[in-house]
Amino acid sequence: MTDEQAMDAVVGSDEPIVHTIGPGDLRDALVKGISDFEAMPTHLIFLCILYPFLMLVIARLFAGYDVLPLVFPLIAGYTIIGPLVATGMYELSRRREEKLDISRGHAFEIIRLSSIGSIAKLSAILMTIYFIWLGAAWMIYAQTVGDAVPESLIDFTVQILTTPAGWALIFIGCGTGFVIATIVFTLSVVSFPMLVHRDVSVSLAVHTSIRAVAANPITMGMWAFIVAGALVLGALPFFVGLSVVLPVLGHATWHLYRKVVEPGGAAFH
Repeated sequence: MTDEQAMDAVVGSDEPIVHTIGPGDLRDALVKGISDFEAMPTHLIFLCILYPFLMLVIARLFAGYDVLPLVFPLIAGYTIIGPLVATGMYELSRRREEKLDISRGHAFEIIRLSSIGSIAKLSAILMTIYFIWLGAAWMIYAQTVGDAVPESLIDFTVQILTTPAGWALIFIGCGTGFVIATIVFTLSVVSFPMLVHRDVSVSLAVHTSIRAVAANPITMGMWAFIVAGALVLGALPFFVGLSVVLPVLGHATWHLYRKVVEPGGAAFH
């Protein structure tokens, strides 16, 4: 018996019950997510996380436009690593739900959870997929547009939007990104909140996430588009809006998890 199988045997053999939800549940999850953010504003934490990344991108753009083809993949990649980034928000929402202390510092207490090993494993999987996506995005760009460094932002935009090579890049890149994002969403939409909530294995958490999406394909598809749209809007003011969008989505995802998954025989933190 593996360590993960032993863990699941200890916390209970019954798998969680997965409920069917509708658009009204998505609306309620968002309302509760906004309420959590208002009660526990964490935008400064996310600004501290985002600021070094922004400075790196700005510095590279001023130094030359060689990084320009990767700007959109970097932004789109937030749909892949978003569940990982929002893990601290799940913990804060859990604490508020259980009427515990909700000071912002508790967002970092996930490192003390008994399931931190499983969280780390799933995080490593998502980061691996993220870097695979960046590599694939660069290969697609090189194969369609070429590997020449853009001379300016305007020339790059014109080339992407008005040439057959640019159209091919958009079509192939968006198609590839959609497939990868769909896989990641299916694996992680429930699994990360579940690992914060319960001491279970990665395999059980991921399996429950897949079951949740399979039981609610239309509703979960709507949630995926809400998340993607919110991330795009948050990134428009040069990423700064993500300092609000990411925590709100994190809190809302916690409440979505609570609506979809009813724990079976399991141990809680």
